[in-house]
Amino acid sequence: MTKQHANWSPYDNNGGTCVAIAGSDYCVIAADTRMSTGYSILTRDYSKIHKLADKAVLSSSGFQADVKALQKVLKSRHLVYQHQHNKQMSCPAMAQLLSNTLYFKRFFPYYAFNVLGGLDEQGKGCVFTYDAVGSYEKVGYSAQGSGSTLIMPFLDNQLKSPSPLLLPAQDAITPLSEPEAVDLVKTVFASATERDIYTGDKLEIMILKADGIRTEVMDLRKD
Repeated sequence: MTKQHANWSPYDNNGGTCVAIAGSDYCVIAADTRMSTGYSILTRDYSKIHKLADKAVLSSSGFQADVKALQKVLKSRHLVYQHQHNKQMSCPAMAQLLSNTLYFKRFFPYYAFNVLGGLDEQGKGCVFTYDAVGSYEKVGYSAQGSGSTLIMPFLDNQLKSPSPLLLPAQDAITPLSEPEAVDLVKTVFASATERDIYTGDKLEIMILKADGIRTEVMDLRKD
């Protein structure tokens, strides 16, 4: 008689896709609202976008229980920072904090794939993209999650980010205006939803500017 081993895992992948685009005076962060496990949809109305500070917004796909735990840690550390410095964190400071928080858990990682978007100290858009253990890069645009393999080639074709090897270093922000960036995000999600069963239902878009945050919602395929 062969021994039966329990096939239990502490992780799940709840699917979904996140995209962020940085512009000269704005940042667009978007994610769908479907949360799945396997071939089952758990909810069609789950927001994957979380405001960490006035100028920093986090969008995360992967295992949503780990995402919630990560958000809780970041919120508490940001609160300590505000008490010590009497101001909110900038987006680049939040990017470093997120990297440190993920790296600290590298031996039992948060199964979360993050895109952090916001505005830097000069009011320019900035996007930081992460792996699960805190390695991060400042980019002009990024996608994470189940639809990222469909969306990134499209964004590369449309936005053609300058090589980080070029000297002098080129600015990573995209040349699009804010309405063009929002339209591009809507287009890439409409395309990804056709091919990725884990992306769909609704698209939530946050537009960060110096005068505040605006939110838009668009319907996607429900099947």
